[in-house]
Amino acid sequence: MDAFGHVFQWHVLLVIVLAAAFGMLVGAIPGLTATMATSLLVPLTFFMDPVPAVATIVTATAMAIFAGDIPGALLRIPGTPSSAAYVDDSYILSRQGRANDALGASLFFSVLGGTIGTIVLVVSAPQLAEIALNFTSFEYFWLVMLGLFCATFVSPGTPTRGLIALFLGLGFAMVGQTNPTGEPRYTFGSIELMAGIQFIPAMIGLFAMSEVMRFYAHPFQNQKPAGVKGPILRQQFGVLRRYPVQALRGSAVGTAIGILPGAGADIAAWISYAVSKRFSRKPKEFGKGSIEGLVEAGSANNASVSASWVPALVFGIPGDSITAIAIGVLYIKGINPGPTIFLTQPDIIYAVFIVFFLALLLMLPLGWITIRAAGLLLAIPPRVLMPIILMCCVTGAYAINNSAAGILIMLCFGVLGFIMAENDIPVAPVILGLVLGPMLEENFVNSMIKANGNFGAFFERPISAALGVFTIAVLLMPIIRLIMRKQRIKSES
Repeated sequence: MDAFGHVFQWHVLLVIVLAAAFGMLVGAIPGLTATMATSLLVPLTFFMDPVPAVATIVTATAMAIFAGDIPGALLRIPGTPSSAAYVDDSYILSRQGRANDALGASLFFSVLGGTIGTIVLVVSAPQLAEIALNFTSFEYFWLVMLGLFCATFVSPGTPTRGLIALFLGLGFAMVGQTNPTGEPRYTFGSIELMAGIQFIPAMIGLFAMSEVMRFYAHPFQNQKPAGVKGPILRQQFGVLRRYPVQALRGSAVGTAIGILPGAGADIAAWISYAVSKRFSRKPKEFGKGSIEGLVEAGSANNASVSASWVPALVFGIPGDSITAIAIGVLYIKGINPGPTIFLTQPDIIYAVFIVFFLALLLMLPLGWITIRAAGLLLAIPPRVLMPIILMCCVTGAYAINNSAAGILIMLCFGVLGFIMAENDIPVAPVILGLVLGPMLEENFVNSMIKANGNFGAFFERPISAALGVFTIAVLLMPIIRLIMRKQRIKSES
């Protein structure tokens, strides 16, 4: 009851509504991320009480994560790396005149997944956090490997082309001093590359800039999306009746991965999308406008956002960059995250839980309004829209570090994305390799140091051994299928 008293005050509710609108706006702008939205709000929290301060972070984050799907569906510019997992499906649906189906599914199942993740957070936060703490560098290595392999198998086209794109991304991830040794690699004397290649300018270039180039390179082949027409949410209950297992499975995977410190929504979305394709009755539709993939990956995306607060609140360990910012705000307000917070300040914790549910309730009407408003962009003639998209690309690439180097990276990756698209090579695995590459290298090097160079140590711990066997099985499955298919053809002939 104390928690309800903290939240249901007019000024706290006003803060939640304003933070929700701000998060939705920033997330829907191509190139601007949920982390940026959260960072911009931190100075304002200095002048607030603890509950509205944390509510600001929670609400803006939830809105911005969903809003990143909007430019992905309408302009093929994913707002977050996790949105890149299903951007091809949502964009193709928009080109077919079904933008309302794509964005309606993203909105509805983001709310559903976030609700399930929040319920898990409320009911079993301490127990889940204890499981998460059992993960060491060995387990994280296999988890990242699983996410990388999933990227190759869910990509449209052959796994070979997916691997080409993935290794390109891993190669770009080696640039800079972001490796465990801190030694500059492949910087060619450039100071701007010392910090590595930022994935936001790279993502803008691969998806958005390449689309602008393709528009002018093939002016007679362009098909303008039909805009957002028809109901957005009404038909989603029918989608839920068709794909209840996918929605629950995506929420479960997103929650399980979200509680792991450092894993985040990126791995959750990619793994969920891969799982959905693996168990789907129509796997060939994935990457070509599949609602089923949107349901599962969208549910996992927002479920992981809620679940990432489990280690943050229970042990003070950030689940991702956003919860790291939130932990800093909590410390500033005199709230020390950890096991004792449930005893010393339970009213604050339950107030945070209530804010999560309020944010998810607000997401439906605000998301509907934002989708309708964003759909008006498609009414603009392409010759006017493309320069506007280009301006947004330049602004987003520059705003990451306030450096012109971001614009140069965007242009280079735009050319690369154009060449890859012309040769039917998927671009999404490049982003995943760029994001997960440093995590893969860090956990591998740390594990080998712990094991004194013994690779068998990756299979000594029970959880690590199970993840390792499962990851290797996923990798070998296409090869085994190919051998079995050839044997069957040979026996039939």
